[in-house]
Amino acid sequence: MRLAYRKTNGVMYHGQAEDFFSSKAAERYRGKVQLIFTSPPFPLNRKKKYGNLQQEQFIKWLAKFAPEFRKLLTKNGSVVIEMGNAWEPGRPLMSTLALRALLRFHNAGRFHLCQQFVAYNPARLPGPAEWVNVRRIRVKDAYTHLWWMSPSLQPKANNRRVLVPYSDSMKDLLEKKRYNAGKRPSEHRIGKKSFLSNNGGAIPSNVLVFANTSSSDEYQKYCREQEVQPHPARMQAGIAEFFIKFLTTPGDLVLDPFAGSNTTGATAHRLNRHWVSIEAREQYVAGSRGRFTRRKQQT
Repeated sequence: MRLAYRKTNGVMYHGQAEDFFSSKAAERYRGKVQLIFTSPPFPLNRKKKYGNLQQEQFIKWLAKFAPEFRKLLTKNGSVVIEMGNAWEPGRPLMSTLALRALLRFHNAGRFHLCQQFVAYNPARLPGPAEWVNVRRIRVKDAYTHLWWMSPSLQPKANNRRVLVPYSDSMKDLLEKKRYNAGKRPSEHRIGKKSFLSNNGGAIPSNVLVFANTSSSDEYQKYCREQEVQPHPARMQAGIAEFFIKFLTTPGDLVLDPFAGSNTTGATAHRLNRHWVSIEAREQYVAGSRGRFTRRKQQT
C-alpha cells in the first residue's frame, strides 16, 4: 500500500484492497465512512485484461470484504455494489454466479438489502457475441445491477436530493391544476393534492438510464497525452453521482476499494464529499489523475 496522490478532500491509494483493510490507514476510517460505492471486477467466466476472478473464487473473495466494509461504515451508512451479469462458458445460459456472490456477501456482512437498482445502458454493444451477433438466439445484455445494503434498517437517504425533471404531461397538469382524482382499477384512491403539488421534480425509479458513448472525454485525452492505459470498464459518472447525492451530504466520507479510473473519487470531489479510493493497477492509478486536471472535469 502506498499513497498515490492527495487532493483537497480525498486520497488515492495504490495497492490491493485486501492490504488496505489490514493497514493502519483503514483504522483511521473505522466508523466514519458514510458510503462504500464500488464496482468490483465482474465475475465473468472469460478472462479479460483488466482482471477478474472466476466462479467460487470470486464468491469467497467478495464475501471476505463484507465484515471489513461493516467496520468502516457509520451506523447509518450504506454499501452500493454494481455487479454485471455472467454467462456460462460455451453455453447460451446466464450464470447465477453474481447472485450467489451477492447473497454470500450480504450474509457475511449481516447487511439489510435496502433496494435493488438496474443501470441500463442503451448504447451498450451487443453481447454475448456468440449468442447475440452470430447465432442470433439471444438479445443483447444491456444492464447491470446495483445492490444497496446497510447495517441499519434506516440508513441515511433522501430522494429529494435526486429528483428528476417532470414529464411534459406532469408539467401540463401542474399548470392547469386539473387532475382526474378518485379510485383506480387497482383499488388505489388518488387525491388531488398528491399530484398537483409542485415538489421541484419527480421521484426517480430504481431503473437508472445512462448511455456510455464518449470516446474523447477529458479522462481519455489525459491518458493519451500521458501514454497510459485507460481503464476498459469505466463506470458512468452519472451512476456514482446519483448514489452519492441520494445517500450522503456534503462533508460525508465516500470509499471505493476497487476504484479503477476513480470515477467515484472524482464525483465525490465535485460534490464536496470527502473520499478515499484504492486501486491495484498502477496504470489505472496514473490515468485517474486525469480526472483532476485543470481542464473541465468529466461529468
